[in-house]
Amino acid sequence: MTTPKKQPAPRRLTGTVTSTAMLKTAVVRVDRRVAHEKYGKYFTLSKKFKVHDPEAKAKVGDTVTFEECRPISKDKCWRYVETVKVS
Repeated sequence: MTTPKKQPAPRRLTGTVTSTAMLKTAVVRVDRRVAHEKYGKYFTLSKKFKVHDPEAKAKVGDTVTFEECRPISKDKCWRYVETVKVS
C-alpha cells in the first residue's frame, strides 16, 4: 500500500493591478529587481498575470496577493487571495 503524495503549497505572488476591464479577471503586474550578470547593475523585469477575481474586489492601482490554482481558462491559472494595500 502506497501513501498518497502531498500537494506542494501553491506559489503566491504580490503585484499591482493594472486593469480590471474583463469580467471576473484582473491583470496584475509583478516587478522584480535583477542584477546584470556581467556588470552587476540592477534593473526591473516585469510580467503580467491574469488573475481570477470573481467578486471584483481588486481595483486598479491596488497591491494584491494571488496564488496558483488549476487552469480556469486559456490564460488564467491564478486566483485572487487578498488586497495588501489600497491605492
